[in-house]
Amino acid sequence: MTQINCVLCGATTNQDFCESCMLDLPQLPENHCPICLWPVPTSEICGTCLNNPPAFTRTIAALRYTFPIDALIHALKYRTNLFLASILANLLIKKLKTTDILPDVIIPMPLHPLRLRERGFNQAMEISRYVSKSLGIIVLPDSCTRIKHTLPQTGLPWKDRQKNIRSAFDCTIDLSGKHVALVDDVMTTGATLNELAKTLRKRGVIEVSNWIIARALSEKNQIGPHSL
Repeated sequence: MTQINCVLCGATTNQDFCESCMLDLPQLPENHCPICLWPVPTSEICGTCLNNPPAFTRTIAALRYTFPIDALIHALKYRTNLFLASILANLLIKKLKTTDILPDVIIPMPLHPLRLRERGFNQAMEISRYVSKSLGIIVLPDSCTRIKHTLPQTGLPWKDRQKNIRSAFDCTIDLSGKHVALVDDVMTTGATLNELAKTLRKRGVIEVSNWIIARALSEKNQIGPHSL
């Protein structure tokens, strides 16, 4: 068996992470809302999703967005370490293999052409390639476009995030009756994923699953009101 180095600590191993580092990866709370992954006492749908249902049906994330996963995602996105796309995708694939609810197609979160030109690649598309190949589900990379060049969502208050991303997407194909999985690297408030899901619903999509590498939660991980 080929020996490689753990991507985190450098120890010799036969997989992306050594056993110790794999065990230390930040997990989501055991009990969480199945729609948005917010921590709740008994895995029921949270109050926010009940009172204001999002356009997506469910969210599946590999891990929680904190160290060292946040560092790996940043290294992929901002330092062009493209080899990390397969490593992060494998974490998500491992999680997805435990679900029996699979979509008809995969759509990666699109980047605006200006952002794509600046970065040189779309990390969601890179992750989607590996997920598609592993699960045998087709990717539709050009079916949705980002038509509004928005400010980065990071750091914006929730109401501003909703306004910032409103009408940011367009979808060019008929997806009537389809179950679509949206692939992205991080879900924070869910505003961007929700806006894209709304656009897909207008094209006939009946079910939207978010497939995410990491879900951002409060460091305190408190159970209580939140903004999706």
